[in-house]
Amino acid sequence: MIRAFVNGKIYISFKPLKVAEAIVVANEKVIYAGKSEKVQKIAKELGGEVVDLGGKTVLPGFIDSHIHLNSLGQSLKMLNLKGTRSIEELKEKLKDYAAKTSTSWILGFGWDQEELGRYPTRADLDEAVDDKPVLLYRTCFHAAVLNTKAIEIVGLEKDEDVDLETGIIRENALEKVRDVISKTLTFDDYKHFIEEGAKFVLSQGVTAVGFVSVNNKSLRALLELDSEGRLPIRVFVYLNPSLLKELKNLGLTRGVGSERVKIMGIKVLADGSLGARTAWLSKPYADAPMTGHPNISKEELEEIVREAHKLNLQMAVHAIGDKTTDMVLDVYEKFRGERNRIEHASILREDQIKRMKELGVVASVQPRFVISDWWAVKRVGKERAKWIYPFKSMLEQIVIGFGTDAPIEPVNPWETIYAAVTRGKFENVETYHYTKDERLSIEESLHGYTYGSAYIMHAENELGSLEEGKFGDFIVVDRDPFEVEEKELKNIKVLEVYVGGSKCY
Repeated sequence: MIRAFVNGKIYISFKPLKVAEAIVVANEKVIYAGKSEKVQKIAKELGGEVVDLGGKTVLPGFIDSHIHLNSLGQSLKMLNLKGTRSIEELKEKLKDYAAKTSTSWILGFGWDQEELGRYPTRADLDEAVDDKPVLLYRTCFHAAVLNTKAIEIVGLEKDEDVDLETGIIRENALEKVRDVISKTLTFDDYKHFIEEGAKFVLSQGVTAVGFVSVNNKSLRALLELDSEGRLPIRVFVYLNPSLLKELKNLGLTRGVGSERVKIMGIKVLADGSLGARTAWLSKPYADAPMTGHPNISKEELEEIVREAHKLNLQMAVHAIGDKTTDMVLDVYEKFRGERNRIEHASILREDQIKRMKELGVVASVQPRFVISDWWAVKRVGKERAKWIYPFKSMLEQIVIGFGTDAPIEPVNPWETIYAAVTRGKFENVETYHYTKDERLSIEESLHGYTYGSAYIMHAENELGSLEEGKFGDFIVVDRDPFEVEEKELKNIKVLEVYVGGSKCY
């Protein structure tokens, strides 16, 4: 299939900034970009279809480098507690939701104790629902609250990550609960979640994703959807470490797959979150006498990286606290892989950025965290405030790709672009006053969300721009982002989405 797209304002790339009137896509890839007149001539000679863009703005498709596709699909039907401002409001929402759902577990997400005034408790949940197990994730998904029924079913006992009195659980205990819930889900459930998640990100203008923390069921579901032609986006897969042995037995290495699904690497969860105070800091939190803790030992991480590198798999390690990043960089220095990744890099010192450059390490960052974590300065204190999400400093030395960590942050790329450019200026986020120099330009942000994300997933020769030879994945938007005020960036709308030159939305 050959299609010529003419009479548009087509951003071919952002660094350098290249604009064309028209492009030709053949066999899913761009074969020419230039003037409308020449493109129409090419289309006529090759017998291709001509699509008139009517002067609209076209951008390369967004690439979300860090997303939980199955959890996103599942969350579309879960109780969404984002923006809930009181415990009473939470209980009312939970009671109403439980009355309308027939699922065996009541699942919700999005609460933040900073907005509620305190942590919700098992007693709060029991008041609303006492006949079914309830799990409500904090907005970061690194802490949750359970009702009594859920605690009894899972058989939790008090330990470092479990407070039986309040029902609050964190990190490793939360993983145990997830495992129990996962066993209630069928293979078809996973297929449904992933397909719905993929359709949703496509509707937001995202044409490729880095799907992280992929388990066995998710991988099988993803591959089956691909074989059935039901996967509308391109997916780069980062598997759980538990699948390393299976990959080794099958002899699978980085890049194995199809044009829609590629196995890329291994994702490791090395610490928690700032919100739950489980991110591992080099000095105690400013608002609590603790430093957080790692979720994995240095020795365990070394063994995973060693085995992954034998298979030429890329590493992607979640590191929010600076102490965790020190540990990860120590391991990366011993096993220098090509473009080892750090996920989030929320608290990052200047010496660590320099070290990342020396080791060839790249990062997947989530700019929307800057606004969501409006309390971040309270967590780390004013002295360390300059280390909070230092995107500009990072970009000066290393390659960064953008992601949302969805369903933790909104999939909508314009929310992310807005956050990268404004850093909470209009929301009067305290972090802005200490880190305003870390704002990115629109050009830098768009580059990070396209080429940057492609690069950190070894896909820069196929994706990230609309240059000749790359896939014709692009979106049509209602306004040129370079011609709107900063405040309006998050309101840009996606009108159409094309993957390989074919209209998918």
